[in-house]
Amino acid sequence: MSEIVVGLDIGTHKICTIVGEVRADDIYVVGLGIEPSKGMKKGVVNDVMALSGAVSASIHKAERSSGFQIQRAFVSVAGGHIQSMTSRGMTGITGSRSVRQEDLDRALDAARTIAIPHNREILHVIPRSYTLDGQDGVRNPIGMHCFRLEVDAHIITAGSTSLSNIEQATASAGVEVDRFILNPLAAAEAVLTDQEREMGVVVIDIGGGTTDLAVLIEGAVWHTAVIPIGGNHVTNDLTYWMNVPFALAETVKLQHGSTLPRAVSQLETFLVEPFGDSPPREISRHQMAGVIEARIEEIFEEVRKEVKRSGYDQLLRAGAVLTGGASLLPGMQEIAARFLQCPVRIGKPERLTGTADALRSPAYATSVGLLRVGLNLESAVVAEDEAPQGEPGFNVVMRAVSRLFRRLLPDEGTS
Repeated sequence: MSEIVVGLDIGTHKICTIVGEVRADDIYVVGLGIEPSKGMKKGVVNDVMALSGAVSASIHKAERSSGFQIQRAFVSVAGGHIQSMTSRGMTGITGSRSVRQEDLDRALDAARTIAIPHNREILHVIPRSYTLDGQDGVRNPIGMHCFRLEVDAHIITAGSTSLSNIEQATASAGVEVDRFILNPLAAAEAVLTDQEREMGVVVIDIGGGTTDLAVLIEGAVWHTAVIPIGGNHVTNDLTYWMNVPFALAETVKLQHGSTLPRAVSQLETFLVEPFGDSPPREISRHQMAGVIEARIEEIFEEVRKEVKRSGYDQLLRAGAVLTGGASLLPGMQEIAARFLQCPVRIGKPERLTGTADALRSPAYATSVGLLRVGLNLESAVVAEDEAPQGEPGFNVVMRAVSRLFRRLLPDEGTS
């Protein structure tokens, strides 16, 4: 049975609401609402009322195109307040029996009992691997025998204030947050192949205000990070360089921008109208590419440092996958490959049908990924509803999520 899922991608540059019917082989998009973002800067709310108005406009567009009334949605989250860490949890297995799902639940509960500041909360708890009586690297211990079960978990935390502000903005727009999902995890669901996840890959989602990344190895998330630089920083550089409004600089970037000056003729120019009463100014496309290149190189230098800091830079055999609107700038793959020293490709959502033409772009990887996340979590809810009498619903949900969405296991006990 197919499920209707709603994803609400709240970014610094745009807000995208998607209503999709999740089917076995694809997602049938039945409604879409895209609105310029307001009230957000670097992934963090700076004007709740402005954000609420933009979210409301996006939701109303999606409702009109789909015919559905939207009350709940899976909501994306990013920003400099995101932090991650690793934690290890352990539980004993009593009696001569094999490992059950409830044992995994106890081990994960132990892993999430970490000391975090009062102004932070756990966003996701993702199991990376298990250890049974000293045998490490076990991916699915259910059915195996042991006396001591340990889990190595990746824990992602977020600032409580930042989440509350987003929740307030969506509530004012009449929508309840079903669950917050970290941007690069949603993007990974939309663009990665199973082989890439197994061999080791880093997803780099270059949004308007932030660049978000997730390292996936052996099918699991091993590292996540948010870098507070994005495509809007490129646009800001152009506003100073050309003395034009932000909106015009954004348009010029999309129409004439390139990250490779050597690929642009020094004779190619175009006209822009600067601030004031000054006459139209002739701009060298070659020189503009140099301005863009400098900022893009800064972004990938920070990405390179973060990947190296994670310690997994030598394990990324599948290389890097770029998503986000800024990844569409010509030359992004070449600069990324030069800094990361690995294969690079541009990732765009696949297996979309219905009114989905606008979504087949790296700019909407996170938006579409929210629906795929929603599929797995909706399946977990169905499993809970159909739980046999006497079987704890929470364990059934955990079993369903582990089976259908092993790559992202959120903490059901936090919000």
